[in-house]
Amino acid sequence: MESRMGGDFYARLPVFDHFSDLTDPGRYMPVPDDWVLGLSDIVRSTAAIQSGRYKEVNTAAAAVIAAVANKLGTSEFPFVFGGDGASFALPASQSDLAREALSAVAAWVRDAFGFELRIALVPVSDIRAQGHDVRIARFSASPDVFYAMFAGGGLAYAERQMKGGVFAIPPAPSGTLPDLTGLSCRFDEITPERGVILSLIILPTATTDPEAFNTLVNKVLVLAEGQEAGRPMSDRGPPLASPFQGFGIEAKTVRTGGFHLWPVLQLAAGRLAAFMIFRTGRSFGGFDPTRYRHQLVENTDFRKFDDGLRMTLDCTPALADRLEVLLQEAERQGIARHGLHRQEAALMTCFVPSPTRADHIHFVDGAMGGYAMAAQAMKPAL
Repeated sequence: MESRMGGDFYARLPVFDHFSDLTDPGRYMPVPDDWVLGLSDIVRSTAAIQSGRYKEVNTAAAAVIAAVANKLGTSEFPFVFGGDGASFALPASQSDLAREALSAVAAWVRDAFGFELRIALVPVSDIRAQGHDVRIARFSASPDVFYAMFAGGGLAYAERQMKGGVFAIPPAPSGTLPDLTGLSCRFDEITPERGVILSLIILPTATTDPEAFNTLVNKVLVLAEGQEAGRPMSDRGPPLASPFQGFGIEAKTVRTGGFHLWPVLQLAAGRLAAFMIFRTGRSFGGFDPTRYRHQLVENTDFRKFDDGLRMTLDCTPALADRLEVLLQEAERQGIARHGLHRQEAALMTCFVPSPTRADHIHFVDGAMGGYAMAAQAMKPAL
């Protein structure tokens, strides 16, 4: 029997709009026992990134969220984008939908990019049986977009199980294409205004005192919200790419029906029209490019909490140094593990089901490896 809150659980969660409130345990509610976690992770993503394929890695990770959202008909479900993977939670009644979306994306990622996408579906009840919990909070990035924050250690445990081959789902047959409508990357790389794009990950250790970890996170957030750091783009939004930059990647998301080129030509025409609208700044057909850019900045997912803090910041090199010293000391004290990666630009991947609605979502990662390279820099857990 489905839990009494069922699919309404996430919609009923109280919303908070001050990101620093993420350390308040009262913001998080336990996910119903009869829910499942969907997880994905690109195998050998570091090698792909080092060969310059970070746009493809980010697109493959965001495709999981796009595919599930298109099947549900909404992006109002708990998910988290991790750069080289993505995770989400759904009621058990939607586990077949989740399984189909994951297996289809894994097949598409293999066919389109040659990547192996690990995928798994893990019952929340199994996670709790192993002594971990899954709790979710609902953060309002803007009046139109909400992002889930995960706590309790259950998501991190499920990711470890997935990487060990437990709860694995096989990919769908070759040629399977999920519905990736709205998935795109039409903006250029974002260069920092303060000096460096910093990808940062902070995770608790197995013996971490929760209060000490939360104190550390709050110290980091105070520094990240000061004058020396900010979201990795100006209020004007990211720079517009040329009409066909990245076209090859987006073209892979289109259902062409074999060798039929009409959908690809429609995509090309749409990209050219969008470029001209943004270039002129004039409204067209109910689409206001100035309003869209403002919404884009507000809606961007540049910071998150999924059993650990992840942020992509535009900051001064001096602040990056101070953060590194602070986190090294916390690691020596056994409070947290951390990974940092500095780069010269950030990259945006977008999910825009309708350009005339305000609920489009945008994922930011470092353009030279981002979260994946920050994770690579972390010392192994003891």
